[in-house]
Amino acid sequence: HEDGTLQKPVFLHVKTQKGKGYLPAQNARDKLHAVAPKFNVPKPTLPPGPPKEPKPVRPPLTKVFAESLVREAEVDEKIVAITAAMPGGTGISIFEKRFGPQRTFDVGIAEQHAVTFAAGLAAGGLKPFCAIYSTFLQRGYDQLVHDVALQKLPV
Repeated sequence: HEDGTLQKPVFLHVKTQKGKGYLPAQNARDKLHAVAPKFNVPKPTLPPGPPKEPKPVRPPLTKVFAESLVREAEVDEKIVAITAAMPGGTGISIFEKRFGPQRTFDVGIAEQHAVTFAAGLAAGGLKPFCAIYSTFLQRGYDQLVHDVALQKLPV
């Protein structure tokens, strides 16, 4: 090591802190993960054009999903919700506000576990809704195939 080179593999374990240096990100457990967050972005000034017809306001898909899931769960006590560290982004936080931790599970950043956990709950007679961003579902794809699809479980 005297010459500054290593002659063997080295394992680095780097402990990071989400949002380090940006207080809103540090305080928001499940938000501000984006590559290009929309904060402190200067807005270009454009010359005024002809007035535009206002677009109809549509609720976000996340809210539509969450409110629909809540309505179904109000009449079916077997419905439970699972998220992998993204309760706000998936709408599961809305479900949790209504039903609490007895029917809401956040497994952390463990999408594989979320899928297998959902399969186990389904095999036990519950009706799990596992809400995972498609980008992160790739981590649990094998579990989706082997633990859910091949078993024909209603997840």
